[in-house]
Amino acid sequence: MEGLIYLPSWKEAIMILIGLLLAFFAVYKKYEPLLLLPIGIGILLVNLPLSPLREVGSFTDLLFQYGIKNEVLPLLIFVSIGAMMDFRPLLEKPWLIVFGAIGQIGIFGSMIVAILFGFSLFEAASIGVIGSADGPTSIVVASQLAPQILGTITLAAYSYMALVPLIQPPIMRLLTTKKERKTRMEIGSVKVSDTMIKIFPYLITILVGFLSPMAIPLIGTLMFGNILATSGVTDMLAKTAKETLAGLVTLLLGIAVGSTMQAEIFLRWDTLLIFALGLLAFMLSTAIGVLVAKGLRAVGVSVNPLIGAAGLSSFPMSARLVHQIGQAEDRHNYLLMHAASANVSGQIGSVLAGGVLLDLCLRYGNIPGVGIGLQILLVGMGKVLLALAIIGILIYLTARIWKA
Repeated sequence: MEGLIYLPSWKEAIMILIGLLLAFFAVYKKYEPLLLLPIGIGILLVNLPLSPLREVGSFTDLLFQYGIKNEVLPLLIFVSIGAMMDFRPLLEKPWLIVFGAIGQIGIFGSMIVAILFGFSLFEAASIGVIGSADGPTSIVVASQLAPQILGTITLAAYSYMALVPLIQPPIMRLLTTKKERKTRMEIGSVKVSDTMIKIFPYLITILVGFLSPMAIPLIGTLMFGNILATSGVTDMLAKTAKETLAGLVTLLLGIAVGSTMQAEIFLRWDTLLIFALGLLAFMLSTAIGVLVAKGLRAVGVSVNPLIGAAGLSSFPMSARLVHQIGQAEDRHNYLLMHAASANVSGQIGSVLAGGVLLDLCLRYGNIPGVGIGLQILLVGMGKVLLALAIIGILIYLTARIWKA
């Protein structure tokens, strides 16, 4: 019978089960099926015994080398995301951009914890970006700083994005009271003109480019997609970006990422630690956002603390969750537009934070030690806060110049 049946090693068997489990969650639980299903299939294909897809030059290897390692697929995904995003809620309530900044604290905090656990600076920065709940940004940062853990980073980032409905609600309920969750917020009276909608992505691209050159590929592709959708003259291209491009790139990205998770690379203790630290980053960003909102409410700002949980870039899942939890306490409480404002700013914030991290890490080099990590935390968060504050002020001023 030798040579007729090829049995997997115990490590390969575990990875095959993981691939099938991801497929189960995608198909039967509908957790991010468009990405988790291709990832699951990719894991399955490379971990079958003696699979040729592990070889250099194979289909999956070429997808990784020319799609992920050079960042083509993640940046194309950003074009699609940008075409789907509506910045009108943020333009109507620019002060909510504060939560897009606060939502990035988990990135830098978890980076410090990862350094304490013995990861290098580049690895720790890549792990921290998981806390942004932004898959493409996680891929771009990890592919440049720590390609050896790219598969783990990507799976963790997208897994936590898929599990947003399970991770965030317990934190939101734990940190808020019933009375706080019932807080109603006034609908903004500022009307945003079509002209403002059209010029906004240009302003953001230029401003972020001035503040963080390494963020230009990320913010540039995101805003390019939005320009296609808002220009009024490229509807066909916008539709292609939203549908055809999004589907094709997601398919290739998923199977390429899954193919990086070979048993001998993936099944290690540091992999489990990366997942734990990524979860910490995600939970930290959520918790701090809620606590900051509670602090603002305590000093007289009319804000529902749940809004703080929407400062991540898990758009639009976090915004919907905030609205649903608010309505569970008061069915006439409509928080969706406010939460969407924070959620959109979280997308901008995560892109900016990813670019700032890349810029600082490449500037300092892969130097070990908590001291350099703390320096990056202070400088990085300072740049993110400054950039989003300027963006908020810019939105406020220009919204009054170009009134509807």
